[in-house]
Amino acid sequence: MSDSRPIGIFDSGVGGLTVVDKIEKLLPHEDIIYFGDTARVPYGTKSKETVTKFSVENVEFLMAHDVKLVIVACNTASSLSLDFLRRCFKVPVIGVIAPGAAGAVNSTRNNRIGVIGTSATISSGAYEKAIRKISRKVKIFTQSCPLFVPLVEEGWTGGEIARKVSGIYLNGFKVNRIDTLILGCTHYPMLKDVIKKAVGPDVLLIDSAAEVAKEARDLLDASGLLNNSRRKGGQKFFVSDEPGRFIKTGGRFLRRRISCVKRIT
Repeated sequence: MSDSRPIGIFDSGVGGLTVVDKIEKLLPHEDIIYFGDTARVPYGTKSKETVTKFSVENVEFLMAHDVKLVIVACNTASSLSLDFLRRCFKVPVIGVIAPGAAGAVNSTRNNRIGVIGTSATISSGAYEKAIRKISRKVKIFTQSCPLFVPLVEEGWTGGEIARKVSGIYLNGFKVNRIDTLILGCTHYPMLKDVIKKAVGPDVLLIDSAAEVAKEARDLLDASGLLNNSRRKGGQKFFVSDEPGRFIKTGGRFLRRRISCVKRIT
């Protein structure tokens, strides 16, 4: 069996392109429809009701493109709205929380895991719940990092400002002796270098984008929904605000030029 319909991915902004990057590598024949809600970023400071409303609208947009799978690349939307989205739509919907939690539990050596994310993601306790479903032995330490998303959106992923902000947020993890840190926002892999310096070289960073790409592959394979054609998959990018910044910042995420981005209302 083969299903040529595209995979739909949405995020509050440009961060979900980390998921696009991993999907492209793992599932090179799949078409992708990406929507970045750049007019309403960030989601991490908004209420559950608002995030859920935005998320429903985002999925409705993707469904209009006949997607066969929806990936909620936004950690905030995954933690606050995933269950509601699954009840609302017949298409499979997966988020980034459970795959990231599983990757961390499978990787930790001393059962001490750190989680960083937006204020909404951390306060939801979604990662703690997901981790404890897998293991009760793990001790979990969390830290919200609300300035990380704006830094990435502005392209300030290195330099003195990023280093100072990372140090303020993350120095406490050294005291907690974690050996594994979940990057609980798809923007955060762009800050890997400064995060690594803040927590120490021996701490393993878990990229939820890589983990959700594996889950997407396994789900499509088990459901007979893989695109088995030999052609290389294509991508279409949509945003809700002026696309210029998305094109500039997104090129750094994908390490290539994004040539066509369409703004929707």
